Amino acid sequence: MNKPETKNLWITGAGGLIGSYLSRQAGCHSSKWTTHAWTRANMDLTDHHEIQAAFKRTKPSLIIHSAAISKSASCDANPSLAQQVNVESTRILCEIAGETPVWFLSTDLVFDGKAGAYAETAEVNPLTVYGRTKVDAERHVLSRPQNAVFRLSLNGGRSPTGDRGFNEEFRRSIENGAQMKLFVDEFRCPSAAAVTAGVFWKLADLVELPRGTFHLCGSERLSRFQIGKLLMDHWGKDASLLQPVSLRDYQGPPRSPDTSMICGRIEALLGMPVPGLQSWLEVNPDAPF
Repeated sequence: MNKPETKNLWITGAGGLIGSYLSRQAGCHSSKWTTHAWTRANMDLTDHHEIQAAFKRTKPSLIIHSAAISKSASCDANPSLAQQVNVESTRILCEIAGETPVWFLSTDLVFDGKAGAYAETAEVNPLTVYGRTKVDAERHVLSRPQNAVFRLSLNGGRSPTGDRGFNEEFRRSIENGAQMKLFVDEFRCPSAAAVTAGVFWKLADLVELPRGTFHLCGSERLSRFQIGKLLMDHWGKDASLLQPVSLRDYQGPPRSPDTSMICGRIEALLGMPVPGLQSWLEVNPDAPF
């Protein structure tokens, strides 16, 4: 009996956190797709001709675009590069893709954090260079009706470079003996990258691919301090290294106090809730994290 014919699926940013999990989970989640994992080493997403040649060669039926400069500090240090990578490469990719669906990974930092519990229809108002580049890229993506934007929150896991998951940087600081000052009044909805990638594979196997804007994050609204304590408990480390602080006393660059999001649209497609980080770690105590 012949195997069913598969379609080609692109994953950009396969050397990053979400992209690497998408690549690793491909064979476990779907027999419908043949994946092509693109990293900085094998694809320059700022090179129009290189992307076009690869597109003609592989003819993808879906593109999951996770490549980005995703650290706010890096975007602040070089805003022109952030614009080129996060916005222009996305515009070029959508242009070359034509009618092929592009799924763009965005961020909860498109919001200013003054309200929290954001739905997909909420007005965006980014406070950072990174957030602004994502808003600009979203507009290019959504200018084509077959495309979709997925806004994520903090994601954790094990990345190929060891520094892409929020937990990886946190653990490195702790192991170096640093005392961590963490906000008790800044809230996010963290998730495990393994969960996020698994959701994308479930969506890719739907008969009708999703279009428009979706929120994809953990179901638990946690402060930075709560997240830190959760990780310390998970690792069996002394939580006294954590120092609770307030945004009221913060003097640095703008921060969004509450970018928690509602995931109702995506949960309706899945027919199930997206687990929060705390509940996921309880069920998966031995997972690499």
